[in-house]
Order: sequence, then C-alpha cells, then structure tokens
Amino acid sequence: MKWSEFSIHTTEEAVEPVCNILHEAGASGVVIEDPQDLTKDWGGHLGEMYQLSPDDYPEEGVIIKAYFPVTSSLAETVEEIKLEIDGLSAHNIDLGFNKVTLAEVHEEDWETAWKKYYKPVKISNSITITPSWEEYEPVEGEKIIELDPGMAFGTGTHPTTVLCIQALEKMLGKEERVIDVGTGSGVLSIAAAKLGAKEVLALDLDDVAVESATMNVELNHVSEQVTVKKNNLIQGIDGPYDTIVANILAEIIVQFVQDAARVLKPNGTFITSGIISRKKEEVKDALLSHGFVIEETLQLEDWVAIIAKKA
Repeated sequence: MKWSEFSIHTTEEAVEPVCNILHEAGASGVVIEDPQDLTKDWGGHLGEMYQLSPDDYPEEGVIIKAYFPVTSSLAETVEEIKLEIDGLSAHNIDLGFNKVTLAEVHEEDWETAWKKYYKPVKISNSITITPSWEEYEPVEGEKIIELDPGMAFGTGTHPTTVLCIQALEKMLGKEERVIDVGTGSGVLSIAAAKLGAKEVLALDLDDVAVESATMNVELNHVSEQVTVKKNNLIQGIDGPYDTIVANILAEIIVQFVQDAARVLKPNGTFITSGIISRKKEEVKDALLSHGFVIEETLQLEDWVAIIAKKA
C-alpha cells in the first residue's frame, strides 16, 4: 500500500491540538520531531537517556508527520486538515511556520522508521512508559505502562502527560474514583489504575481516542478498573468522584470547571494540564471563581499543570 506523509512545521504549543486534528482525520500514525527531546531533562533520576540523532530534528520549531493511505479522497482530507489547523489561531495558539508538505512513502518504510523515536522512559518516581514492542524488565516497585502509539495519541512522554502523571502519583489516594477527561491514548487512566485507583472513568469525544484507549487499557490489564466511554467532557456524568484529571487545552478546561466542582467530592482533587505557561493565570482564575483552592503549580518546559482542591 502507498501512503502519504503529511508534514507540518509548527510550534511546541500547537503539538497536541494539531495531533488531535490529524488523528480525527484518520491518520494511521504520527511522529513528532521536537528538538527539545535532544536535551530533555525531567530532573534528578527521571528520564532514561537513549541515542537520538540531531539530523532527525528541525533546528527551530516542531515537525509533526502523519500518515494517510493514498486514496481518491486524500486531497480533500488534506485541505480539511489545513483549514482546521489554521482555525487554531482563533484560540490564540501560535502555529509558527505552519508550513505543510506532502510526500509519498511505502508502508514498510513508515511502519518501522518512526519507532526510532520511541524508547522506554521513566517519567515519575514509580512509572516507566515503554512501547509495546520493547522488552523491558522493571525493577522492584516500578510500574510499567505499555503503549502502542501506532494509531494513538503520542508516546505518553509529552511534558503535559508527564506533569499529570507526577501529580497523580503525588495526590492520588488508594481506592479512589477518578475521571480522566480527554483520555486520548488512555495513559492517564492506566497510570491512575496502576497507582491504586479503585475505579477510573476514561472519557473522550473522539471515536479514535475511545478505540485507542480501550486497546491500551486491555494491553495493560486494567480493564477491571478502567471504563472507556465516549462523552463530551463530563456532561451528564454524576459524582461523587475523588479526582478529576484533564490534559487538554486551557480554553477547554475553563469551559467545564463548574461541572468539575459539581462532580467532585468536598476536598476532591482537580488536576489540569495541557496549559501553555502564558495561559496559566486564565485557568487559575476560572478555578478560583468556582470555589477551588490552588494547591500547587507544576511546570516542565513551557507547560504547566495545576493541582486544585474543591473547597
């Protein structure tokens, strides 16, 4: 089969919304070439070092590559993707160069080439994320999350995901009920289950995300704890829950803060990420205005996670 490689040169800020657009359009695989990966430091003992070549990365910005089968409707799909990406600027998302290129590749080339970007990495005190094809022996007390990002939402090592998992590790109590809003690959739901949550509800509006999360939940043997469901944010969801975690855009977070307060128990925890640093105060203001108390703000690179408690 012939495939078309859709490549866009954009910014770190635009990575997650652009990837979401590509997956919703039916991308059969995504590669993120971010030069910050060459020097990434999670602090202390976190972050496993592995060999990456600077030749595979842009000098400035981020390149996102997605793969689509060559069909008669491909040109129309590409134009729709371009329009949706251009529309992100209406949400004050910096698109940088926003330069799109297309190239034809053979299936065997992209199915193997993108794997060089993805190796096991320890992202918190107890959790290591590893691709499903890698053999990895955990040490005592180490919890492994296996992901197969072939059709999923990244590798689980984006700063916003790392911050959420570190916050869950810090705040999550045993036997808690958790909601994961905008679950994507399901990685946060899997992390919550492995950290001791009794019940996790993984929600996403996108059919591809629901399918991907369901697959990864089964791969990690946490189906008894995690339920994956198609849902628009937490509309129609009844509580009470102990913890809500949401790794989505700041503009979306502020839309359901009131609903989060409704669903959480008193003193329940609301962990939010996907927040570019310049939008931190906007999210904090929304949380404070709906009765939350800011417990802690975590930052990694240009990304922020906020841990808040329902008063």
